[in-house]
Amino acid sequence: MTDVKSQQKADRLKAALKENLKRRKAQARGRQAVKVSGNESGSLSVSAERDKPSD
Repeated sequence: MTDVKSQQKADRLKAALKENLKRRKAQARGRQAVKVSGNESGSLSVSAERDKPSD
């Protein structure tokens, strides 16, 4: 019984970590896009993008 619970917990943790990694990669891509466009057009800075509330 305990082994089943620990396996379920490990599976939930694995899924949560995977989602977290996907979210962080998407945020990094967004920051990179802002940084590139900011250098060209003077739009939001990277720190302004970082300080915006997330979804």
